[in-house]
Amino acid sequence: MDPKLTEVSQYFERFKAACVREDIDTSANLLSQLKVSLTSFRSLPPLFEVTPNSVQELTIARDIYEHAVLLSVKMGDQDAFERDFFQLKPYYTDARKRLPPSPQEHMILGLNLLRLLVQNRIAEFHTELELLPAESLEDPCIKHAVELEQSFMEGAYNRVLTAKQTVPNQSYDYFMDLLAKTVRDEISGCSEKAYDYLSINDARQMLLFSSDNELLQYINEQEHPEWEIKDGSVVFQKAKETAPCKEIPSLQLINQTLSYARELERIV
Repeated sequence: MDPKLTEVSQYFERFKAACVREDIDTSANLLSQLKVSLTSFRSLPPLFEVTPNSVQELTIARDIYEHAVLLSVKMGDQDAFERDFFQLKPYYTDARKRLPPSPQEHMILGLNLLRLLVQNRIAEFHTELELLPAESLEDPCIKHAVELEQSFMEGAYNRVLTAKQTVPNQSYDYFMDLLAKTVRDEISGCSEKAYDYLSINDARQMLLFSSDNELLQYINEQEHPEWEIKDGSVVFQKAKETAPCKEIPSLQLINQTLSYARELERIV
């Protein structure tokens, strides 16, 4: 085996071991070194030169970037996820005919779809979906993301929140937690506009918590100091009182409209 490829393989084994024991700092440092080492392989994108070890080099590079994507999830770093995913993507598309399929491919593609959904990048979500081959759409990881998007667009928030119980892989939990927070923030914003107060039981059911303690923790930790717990109810009235009320400058708008009408009349 080529000495450079052997060195990268040894570093990769150390990197995987650090990831298994969840040593984030060591993993991140080893990943940086691995990425630098990969730049010496001319068989990798964008060159794709044919070399004696091109298949092995492409395979280990793909494995490294797959682990990099999963490490970014553990770190909770969405920017790193996006960078590593775009570095990985050519191995799933341009190098598809040169390599055997990766067992992690659909799981990572599904993770990326989930990321786009969490970031509300719906147009990009559908673009990525259109680029997938038909057989990939039947994979549980892809179907999970598609069903989530449909539930989210339909406003079926209960299905979005309960979907965490059926995630196809544990690495999905990070984005599912972010999506759950987004959904609950949306529900709470509508609730405080629609109601003066709700019983704790009703508020718990509306926000889809399984216990009163989870509801109280959400109120205390999720920046809702304007909500009050009083006589077994969640009172929103204080939130309404503190919300700024913008006055519509009706007279100014009328004058502007009449001015526009006079100018149009002169033009005609």
